[in-house]
Amino acid sequence: MRGLSRATVIVAATAVLSGCAAFGGGSKPLDTYVLTAAQPSTAGRRLTNRQIIIAEPSALKALDGENIVIRSSATSLQYLDGAQWGDRLPKIVQARLVETFQRSNRLGGVGKPGEGLAVDFQIIAEIRAFDIRLDRGDTANVAINVNLLDDRNGVVRATRLFEANAPLAGSGNDAYVDALDTAFGTVASEIADWAILRM
Repeated sequence: MRGLSRATVIVAATAVLSGCAAFGGGSKPLDTYVLTAAQPSTAGRRLTNRQIIIAEPSALKALDGENIVIRSSATSLQYLDGAQWGDRLPKIVQARLVETFQRSNRLGGVGKPGEGLAVDFQIIAEIRAFDIRLDRGDTANVAINVNLLDDRNGVVRATRLFEANAPLAGSGNDAYVDALDTAFGTVASEIADWAILRM
C-alpha cells in the first residue's frame, strides 16, 4: 500500500464499509430529531429600535451533546436508545430561541453573536434540565435559566429560571421527543415574552 495516497486508502475503506452495510453488516441508523420554534405573543410593546442576540446556552456535559437524556432518579441518567439530536443540544436550543424571538415581530433585530447586529441586549442562558423523568410519572422536564444582559452597560437587567413539564402521550422515541418539544415550547415562549417586557 506504499504507492497509494492517504485519500485513496480512505476511499477504499469507505467502499468496504459501504459494502458491509449493503449486506446487512452495518448498524441501524439512529432516529434523529430537532426541536420546533415556539410562538410567543405578538401583542404588546413593539421595540423596533431594540436589537438582541441569543448566545449559545451553556450546559453540563450530559446535556452538551447529541444524546437525549432519560432520568430514572434525580442522580441517575441514561440515554434514549436508538435516538439522537440532530446537533449539539445547546446549538439547537439557541437556534430555536432566535426563531421564537423573531416570530414575536416585536423587535428591530434578533440574531446570534457575530451576525453584525448593533446589540442592545443579550440573552445568556444555561440549560439546567432537558430530559425525560421516569421517576416523575414519565414526564418531559425542561429548565433553562436566563440572564437578560444590557449590552450597553454590562448590567444584568433581570434573571429567571424557566421550567416546564409535559406528559408522555405514548411510547417510543417519537413520544419522548414530542414531550420534550412541548415542554421546550412553553419555556421558549415564556422567555421571549418575559425578556421583551423588560427591555
